Amino acid sequence: MTAMVDIKPLDTAAEPAWEAFVEAAPDATFFHRAGWARVIAKAYGHPTYFRYASRGGRIVGVLPLVHVKSPLFGNALISTGFCTFGGIAATDPGAALALAKDAAELGRSLGVDHVELRHTTALPIDWTVKSELYAAFRRPMDADIGVTWGQLPQQKRQELRRSIKSGLRQQVGPDLLDEFFRIYGTSVRNLGTPVYPRRFFAAIAEEFLDAVELAVVHGSAGPVSAVMAFYFRDRVCPYFAGGLPEARTEHAYDFMYWALMDRATERGSRLFDFGRSKRGTGAFDYKLSWGFEPETLHYQFHLVKGRELPNVNPLNPKFRVMVETWKRLPLPVANLLGPVIARQIG
Repeated sequence: MTAMVDIKPLDTAAEPAWEAFVEAAPDATFFHRAGWARVIAKAYGHPTYFRYASRGGRIVGVLPLVHVKSPLFGNALISTGFCTFGGIAATDPGAALALAKDAAELGRSLGVDHVELRHTTALPIDWTVKSELYAAFRRPMDADIGVTWGQLPQQKRQELRRSIKSGLRQQVGPDLLDEFFRIYGTSVRNLGTPVYPRRFFAAIAEEFLDAVELAVVHGSAGPVSAVMAFYFRDRVCPYFAGGLPEARTEHAYDFMYWALMDRATERGSRLFDFGRSKRGTGAFDYKLSWGFEPETLHYQFHLVKGRELPNVNPLNPKFRVMVETWKRLPLPVANLLGPVIARQIG
């Protein structure tokens, strides 16, 4: 007889088993790790509901949820909030269905507009799928970095040669948070996007330690680009990255990502996860230039009090004036106001 599935909240005693499950489950990502509950509590103070499915005393599924209630962007239960991926990771179909049902019930009890699961692949649950906006970019890396080099498009190799010969250099280390934040904050302001608070990045670095890497690229006049990368299992993901305007002309982005590929290969990574990008954006096209093929993401939604799917992204015409205004803000003002708005987006 098959044991029943129990849904339980994550607690300290269950965290080692949760982490072991995430490390092994094929559908789990870095953004399913238990530490995100502490990161979000420290950075934003939002309530988190990290639930797991247990069958016969063994974890068979996890779902990290964050409750983000905003007067600007609505009231939502998101997995994983402030991350691009998440949702249900389960090795048992019954566990996945039980977690989805539990999330819907939790959403109703909290009175949210909707529950959002940021899946890479849609689960067979009766939820609305939104797949036209985002794509993920991932490709294998060989154990021999020379083989990976040969697999890049010819034009990208030419651009990389120019960047390598131009005299760019890179610093790597945990003490680069302030420099990273200065560059990243400038970059997202120039895109018209509110920046996350510095304490968010500090909490990530403190929580995940060696799984987080900070790097800053120096050009002819000083630091020009920076990246915060995550290591998980056999993959590396340059998750938060940005640059000053001169980063493009100096090919600092190319240099930065190639240097990360090189370091990650030495560290044993065999998959480069370029994250997600919105279709129709420069970031989407840039990742194509590296030879990556887009993989459609399937975010799934359960409407509770809301009547339509959310559309909180800079491409929404509703936010166009806000985006263009934000680009013109003085940087100190943008960095002061940005975290107030960013904590409401999720």
